[in-house]
Amino acid sequence: MTRLYDWTPAAVVFDCDGLLVDTEPCWSVAETALFARRGLAFGPEQKAAVIGKSLAAAGDTLAGLFDEPGAGAEIAAELLVLVAEVVAEEAEAMPGAVALVDLVAASVPFAVASNSPRSLLEAALARSGFAGVFPVSVAADEVSAPKPHPEMYLAACAALGVEPGAALAFEDSATGLRSARAAGLRVVGVPTLAHQDFPADVVVESLRDNDLLAWVSGWRRAGA
Repeated sequence: MTRLYDWTPAAVVFDCDGLLVDTEPCWSVAETALFARRGLAFGPEQKAAVIGKSLAAAGDTLAGLFDEPGAGAEIAAELLVLVAEVVAEEAEAMPGAVALVDLVAASVPFAVASNSPRSLLEAALARSGFAGVFPVSVAADEVSAPKPHPEMYLAACAALGVEPGAALAFEDSATGLRSARAAGLRVVGVPTLAHQDFPADVVVESLRDNDLLAWVSGWRRAGA
């Protein structure tokens, strides 16, 4: 096991989209529709350009891809309508997410910090069985600078009453990883995109990783 597993965090902050809730396929459906409206194809290169970004940042990126300068806000609003419809019908908890959150909740304070706006975050959590589970949650439209800026993680740690350096983040995107790192948290990475550079403290293929679960299960015995 890696050296991270010799440490016990004082708190945990989870990402949501693609980490706890399998919303990335929902986003891809919505993004595909958005591109199709403009007669464009949506593929891995386009997905890599927007994954993990806040809705506003994604809108700005898409405005560039669509050659629609200055239309970022309008595109973001259009995308939000599309993805909200799909999330409400199709979003599900990621494999192992419910069990992992239960283990963490039995041991240390925990939160969720999402680059989605509050309305979409709540919809995703409700659809996947996490409604009311997180005592602390931070959404992108509640901070001045979303991920990759550290503010979201700093706000979550402040609300949990812990120093960022004593907290652990779970992230699936490079954008979220940079945010957590900049805030001073250690990071468990569960990358959504294959073959990407993901310099987390630990990288696992899923939340059901046996070594990960054994480590988290030991937090209570360690007196966390």
